[in-house]
Amino acid sequence: MEAKADADYTQDGTVDFRGQPAVPSRTGKWKACAFLVGYEAFERMAFYGVASNLVNYLTRELHEDTVSSVISVNNWSGSVWITPILGAYIADSYLGRFWTFTISSLIYVLGMSMLSIGVSLKRLKPSCSNGICSKASSTQITFFYTALYTMAIGAGGTKPNISTFGADQFDDFNPNEKELKDSFFNWWMFTSFLGALIATLGLVYIQDNLGWGLGYGIPTVGLLISLLVFYAGTPMYRHKVSKTRSPATEIMSVPVAAFKNRSLQLPTHPSQLYENDSQYYLSTGKRQIHHTPTLRFLDKAAIRQESTSGSPRAPLTVTQVEGAKLIFGMVTIWLVTLIPSTIWAQINTLFVKQGTTLDRKLGSDFRIPAASLGSFVTLSMLLSVPMYDRFFVPFMRQRTGNPRGITLLQRLGIGFSMHIIAIAIAYAVEVKRMHVIKENNAIGPKDVVPMSIFWLLPQYVLIGIADVFHAVGLLEFFYDQSPENMQSLGTTFFTSGIGVGNFLNSFLVTMVDKITGKGESKSWIGDNLNDCHLDYYYGFLLVLSSVNLMVFLWASSRYIYKKESIMVKDGLCVEMEENPSMDASLGLQV
Repeated sequence: MEAKADADYTQDGTVDFRGQPAVPSRTGKWKACAFLVGYEAFERMAFYGVASNLVNYLTRELHEDTVSSVISVNNWSGSVWITPILGAYIADSYLGRFWTFTISSLIYVLGMSMLSIGVSLKRLKPSCSNGICSKASSTQITFFYTALYTMAIGAGGTKPNISTFGADQFDDFNPNEKELKDSFFNWWMFTSFLGALIATLGLVYIQDNLGWGLGYGIPTVGLLISLLVFYAGTPMYRHKVSKTRSPATEIMSVPVAAFKNRSLQLPTHPSQLYENDSQYYLSTGKRQIHHTPTLRFLDKAAIRQESTSGSPRAPLTVTQVEGAKLIFGMVTIWLVTLIPSTIWAQINTLFVKQGTTLDRKLGSDFRIPAASLGSFVTLSMLLSVPMYDRFFVPFMRQRTGNPRGITLLQRLGIGFSMHIIAIAIAYAVEVKRMHVIKENNAIGPKDVVPMSIFWLLPQYVLIGIADVFHAVGLLEFFYDQSPENMQSLGTTFFTSGIGVGNFLNSFLVTMVDKITGKGESKSWIGDNLNDCHLDYYYGFLLVLSSVNLMVFLWASSRYIYKKESIMVKDGLCVEMEENPSMDASLGLQV
């Protein structure tokens, strides 16, 4: 009877919205995720609808200069991607993913609503008379940027929780659901890319030709509708119960305890370190993480010792220590994702400004919005994700025996290599553009370079294909490798990497402009892109990316994947199951 009762509920300890053990037949899986993907599509549509064309709004409507607008876009994008650290901490430690997302999504919609109002009302925009436009007032600037950063605050709670909440709908202990989960992030990102495609194709055109208010208003209404759909699916959702009050605090206690025990001698064998018995993990539902030979100093936190009063002082467990090791290992990988994120940041900044200088005519009357070329990034992603999931993974699985086809870090390495090729192409195309400018003497700031905008197409397409390996791989890597109770916080490694990459790009643009523009010298990144050296900046990024790839290969070769055990009750037997997806000891090893 007990075994039958266990079979009626999920084995990972998830509960339904009433707090009762979740019933697999009624909750979770893709039928629950169907209510989530609508929000993801509309949120991506809203974000890219703003981000893709923001640099043009700042220069055309608020009359900022090129460098200032690029920095403003990077700083805002960086904030959107880095605030999830706070949202994830609140979710993992206090509110849970569902309620953190619910509250934050309303803040996000408020920001979008304010933005739609800000670009629609005349009093909130600079006025123009006889072709001469005044500077934006402090009130207008304050309202616009308040709206933007309200969005950023809302994104802090939605980005790290919606995707992990979706992944929670699959039971890791159920083989059938585990197989579905292996494809979840691929198809989740597919939905995200679809929303971005609509933004870069449709919304950007509407903003340039029909009005900014309509271009921002459409995704705002879509967000409201998608939230209603999300709430309608509440009875079908599974919720993970936090087994640790403050997982981040628990992780930080490991290096503190290790430092306190720094004078102690490590035992000769890891089995002599302190660990809870198997019955503890069976009764609590927690996962046990196996010992690894890295960062041995932290093992001192798990040394048994006698206190001065004679009673033993409980050390931290091997599982707790290994959780800290996982975080430190992920930080190493995170650091080498920053340079690729600066390459990604060019899509909504310099690539767009570069496109505005080129011939954008398609036929006799239609002109392609420069920001719409970003749709080819998304389109190439949409085409590549199904091919990756349905063809590449099965093909590689037969040869490597890895359920994912290749290891997570191999996937990242391929993506990083493609980014290098993309920025090399961008450099070559910019050299070509400068040659055409010289031939035609098109050095005026408003001169159209007689060169088709479609010359930029290869760099956009290649970045899109690269992100199938890079972006999806990063999200899956940080979710998979995070300690059990920190998976929301773990996914913020993905978002914060993009955020810091944007800030890094702002820093690089600022420093390059200051250093190269000293005295009478022409800045590499000037207001007039027809009379500067953007090709030098792309060459600089190419060198940085190449060096970064070497560092990534070194870090990956030393990374050890998480190995955890799950105690599963099966009648009177207790079985130990290895995590089947992590079958490689080294990052680049098959």
